[in-house]
Amino acid sequence: MTDITTQSVPRRADGLAVSALLFALLCLLAAYGATRLLRGALEQLAAYSPAWQILFWLAIAATACLFWPAVRSYGLSREASMALARNDVVEARIATAASRDYGWLTFGWGAFALIVLGFASFVMMNEVAVGKTFFLLPLMQEKWWLVTHKFLVTNLFIFVVAEIFVLIWGLVVALARLMPGPAGQPIRALAILYCDIFRGLPAIVTLYLIGFGIPTSGLPDMIAPHLYGLFVDTSNMTVGELRTATRIPVSWWCVLALTLTYGAYVAEVYRAGIESIHWSQVSAARSLGLSYMQTMRYVVVPQAVRRIMAPLLNDFIGLQKDTALVQVVGVVDAFNQSRIIASNAFNLSAVTIVAILFVVITIPQARFVDKLIERDNARMRAGG
Repeated sequence: MTDITTQSVPRRADGLAVSALLFALLCLLAAYGATRLLRGALEQLAAYSPAWQILFWLAIAATACLFWPAVRSYGLSREASMALARNDVVEARIATAASRDYGWLTFGWGAFALIVLGFASFVMMNEVAVGKTFFLLPLMQEKWWLVTHKFLVTNLFIFVVAEIFVLIWGLVVALARLMPGPAGQPIRALAILYCDIFRGLPAIVTLYLIGFGIPTSGLPDMIAPHLYGLFVDTSNMTVGELRTATRIPVSWWCVLALTLTYGAYVAEVYRAGIESIHWSQVSAARSLGLSYMQTMRYVVVPQAVRRIMAPLLNDFIGLQKDTALVQVVGVVDAFNQSRIIASNAFNLSAVTIVAILFVVITIPQARFVDKLIERDNARMRAGG
């Protein structure tokens, strides 16, 4: 019979530990080379100063910190070898596992350092031509507020309003698609048809058709004056004044188009969350005398929403980014404004401002939802 102790001997981690040491050395050399490249580029621009030198040395020192987990990995691998020599398999396993952890820690942070150094080198390439194209600081400082203002009053407005409508409309469509019984079959068919059509249409096509098509058809000019006349006396207004007073801004047509587009996606997310609730909960609610809508409102939907927060966030991030598409119907949003600046200055730094704004507004949303999910998971584990 084979000795069970022989079968449970852990695999050695010496190779990984040595590789971690070599990788740490490679990262340190890369940091030194990148700082030399950056220094040469800054000297050509006459922008080099002692502050940059301090920053470079800090970068090299931070990269040198990779040697700490690498050396720890190698030391633990040697401890594992000595434990095996003493036939202490348990100690060898513990030391080997710790050695592997420190080795992979070196590779993880080393990869991070190489990516950061590579990006910095890329920006400084070709006598900082890349950096000047995307990160021309004087132009960014001059145009920052102009682009940010358009982002706040146009992109953010459309995103917030459309998100509210999408949450409501998506839930309505999801409940319509799950309508029970033969009487609900026509409603289910309409909901399925709507989801299929608007998930199949690109958002830019929907924006173009609604943003240009509906105003061009003259339908708003026919309906809006009558609705306006219910609240305001229009007897003394000329046709031109009435048309100007009742003209619907293009941004609202963009809200409608994005609501229809993302309502289809969010309806499917709602439906997946609702169907994930066990059927016994619906049966119990109906046995207590609750109607279908009461069951959905008080029992199913509150539980389903907790499960779909992360997918909903993904759809809202997509909605937020697609607000940049409103420029196809002539709305001057942040992206359109940055394009105008870029065409006048022959530089894309203004577009970089838009990219930064979208990223800055997205990250807090992601972290907020992570916190909500973490809190809900903690409550579920506590049995609350």
